[in-house]
Amino acid sequence: MKEQKIKTDCKSIFSEYKAGTEYKDSIGDNGIYEQSKKNERFYVGDQWYGANCGNERPLVRRNIIKRIAEWKLSSISSAPIAVQYSAEGVGNNEGMKGREAELEASLMNGARIEGTTEDAEINVIMNVLSKYWNTTAERVKFDDKKEEALRKAYISGTAIAYTYWDERIQTGLYADAMKQVPIKGDISLEILDVENVVFGDPNNTSVQEQPYIIVSQRIDVEDVKREARRNRISAEEIEKIVPDSADNYNINSGTRGEEEPTNSQRITVLTKFYKEWDDTGETYKVIATRVCETATIRKPWDTGLRLYPFAKMVWSPRYNCAYGDSDITYQIPNQIAINRALSAEIWSIMVSGIPSLVVNGDTIEKVTNNPGQIIKVYGSNEDVAGAMHYVSPPSFGAQLINAVNDLSANTLTDSGANDAALGNVNPDNATAIIQAREASIQPMQLYQNRFYSFVEDIARIWCDFWLHLYGDRRLKISDNNGTYYINFSPARYENLLITARIDVGSSPIWSVAATISTLNNLYASQIIDKIQFLERIPDGIIDRKSELIQQAKEEQAAMQQAMAQQAAMQSAAPIATQTQTGGMPQ
Repeated sequence: MKEQKIKTDCKSIFSEYKAGTEYKDSIGDNGIYEQSKKNERFYVGDQWYGANCGNERPLVRRNIIKRIAEWKLSSISSAPIAVQYSAEGVGNNEGMKGREAELEASLMNGARIEGTTEDAEINVIMNVLSKYWNTTAERVKFDDKKEEALRKAYISGTAIAYTYWDERIQTGLYADAMKQVPIKGDISLEILDVENVVFGDPNNTSVQEQPYIIVSQRIDVEDVKREARRNRISAEEIEKIVPDSADNYNINSGTRGEEEPTNSQRITVLTKFYKEWDDTGETYKVIATRVCETATIRKPWDTGLRLYPFAKMVWSPRYNCAYGDSDITYQIPNQIAINRALSAEIWSIMVSGIPSLVVNGDTIEKVTNNPGQIIKVYGSNEDVAGAMHYVSPPSFGAQLINAVNDLSANTLTDSGANDAALGNVNPDNATAIIQAREASIQPMQLYQNRFYSFVEDIARIWCDFWLHLYGDRRLKISDNNGTYYINFSPARYENLLITARIDVGSSPIWSVAATISTLNNLYASQIIDKIQFLERIPDGIIDRKSELIQQAKEEQAAMQQAMAQQAAMQSAAPIATQTQTGGMPQ
């Protein structure tokens, strides 16, 4: 079967994008676009949106959705992570350690490795890239991006990280010794809304196996024209770039993104990524093109990459679907029931405390709330008794209150956010608390695995950028040896099959409790002394800890000096006695 040719004209790309949005709009009861907006409103607390309840009745909300979300997201992202790169087919044994140390010292001193590539050199470079990951992660604020990706995955079901090459970044490096040719350009990272990404095959869950990926943006028209001029697009083509409406493309995510500024002059821009295979079908290039509906902004160009620059995390995967599902979608009915019952309860309490007053206007002219007011009523006793009375509200059933509390508690517990997980326990036994908490978050391991796989995909993509777009440059490394630069020649390693592994540390909150408990036991058993205890206790637990450590060391030194003096005196005493008796020491 002949392979279908990839379409790169404006009309075809917009047709493919529209087909992709129609598929996403058919998922679930409301489609991805409307369901994501609804989920976001319930997440932030806008849970009475569209309800016509008037202004008098209190619209109470008890946002258990956000409580569950914050616990789950913090449980996943609390543990620190590090990336370790390795090359397939390259050994790493004790016999190489000496050579690796020699090469690493040479690189730290500014040398450049030349000649035939050897396994020891590759291992050193993989170690360098592992450290350089931290440098890049700090520059792109990866911790913030992780939080954003997790939040979007939880709300809409899918988060997509897009790595791109930003030519505007100033690296501070130069390509020549005279520092006349600055090196520009580096990696940037953006977390995309699932509403702005269309996969060519929505039934394929793998990003790298997609026939194409289309990303949509709303950009100011003048910026688009400026970009087109940089890309040598003809003046006739640039004239076709005119503002359009976002309503036609389902492009802006979230309720707040539905409306654009009144004077906005924006246009929808689509960027299509696809793989162009050679005639043998064995190798390919990742190609990209940018278009608006009426003009081409940048003709197809070779990105230089071997991987699509997209990493995807789904919260709850669905069979044969590239897009994920959100927990919020199925928590909304519980949240609505809780809010309604609480509002009815508060309304009943308010009516009971301030009941409605019925007044006969024929017999009473004026009534105020002033204490001790004298109200004149003319007529018989029956007229007086019926002139004014309070309306007794119906009693609020205790069963409904209990049902609300049970529904709230069960919703939290069924989502894994029980008392032990949330920390709502008596902290008498730290070890028991930690064990209960660890048991409660075991179901979260599945989500953590998907998150770590997501980060691994990002790490592989970054390595793809380093190998194919960096060119010869120096990499900034910060470790125990300080901050230094390593000469990096990516052409020597671009044919390697490099994998990334995530190393996960312990959660800082609960590892502190475990550390303190363990140190207390070691100190009580006299396995460690006071100085060792203070040096190992986490920072921030004891105020002015360094002063205590210094004082303990001075006390220990004084004690050792006193013991040494006492020992010297004891050893000198027999000699003095023998001298007095004329004897010689044996």
